[in-house]
Amino acid sequence: MAAQPRNRKKRNGKKKRRGKGQNRVPPVVVIAGGVVVWLLVGFVRAHPVLSALIAAALAAIVLAGVVVWLRARRHEEMLQAERDRAIEVTDGMRGVDFERWTARLLRRSGCVDVRVVGGAGDAGADVLAATPDGRRIVVQCKRYGEKNVGTGAVQMFAGTDRLYHGSDISLIVTTSGFTSDARRVAAKVGIVLVDRPVLAEWARTNTAPIPLARNGFDYRTRSG
Repeated sequence: MAAQPRNRKKRNGKKKRRGKGQNRVPPVVVIAGGVVVWLLVGFVRAHPVLSALIAAALAAIVLAGVVVWLRARRHEEMLQAERDRAIEVTDGMRGVDFERWTARLLRRSGCVDVRVVGGAGDAGADVLAATPDGRRIVVQCKRYGEKNVGTGAVQMFAGTDRLYHGSDISLIVTTSGFTSDARRVAAKVGIVLVDRPVLAEWARTNTAPIPLARNGFDYRTRSG
C-alpha cells in the first residue's frame, strides 16, 4: 500500500516533463525564423532606398485601413444612436440588451466611465457610470412588459446602491411603470425612478432626467 503514492508521484512527474516539452518551440521553427530575419536584414542592407519605400507603402496601407475602419465604426455608432432614439426598440430586447441600450443612452447624455455590470453577484447594479463632475451613478434596469415595478425591487436596490456601490445618484430604469407604493418608497430613500414615458423622452432628446452638470435641473418634474 505504501508503494502506490510513490508510483503516482513518478507518473505525475513524467506528465509534467511531457507538458513542458510540448510548450517548446520546434527547432525547425526557430531556424526558419532566423533565416527569414537574416534575409530581411540582408535585403535592407543591399537595398536601403527600396526598403524604405516598401516600409512607407506598408505604413500608408495600414494607416488607410485604420482610417477606413474608424470611419465605418463611427458611421455604425451614428446609425445605432438613431435607432436607439425610439423607445419601441426596447420592446423585443432581452434583459442584457436593455442594459446595453441604457449604457449607450448614458454615454450619449454625457456620462463617462459607463460600464454594463449586470449578472450574477451584481448586487442590484446593472450599469455603472459617472457624471462629468465625478459623481457616481448606479442604474438598475427593469425590462418589463405590462407589469409595473413594485416596492420590493425598490427596497432591495435601496439596500445596496449606496452601501455596496457607493452611488451618488441611483436610478431604476424600466420599460413599463412603477406602482404608487414604489414611488413613495423611492422618494423616501432618494432613488430616481425612470418610467417608460420619461425614458422615451430621454432617448429622444438625449437629455437625462438627472442633473448631470449640477445645473439645477429637477428630475422630479419629468416623472410620469
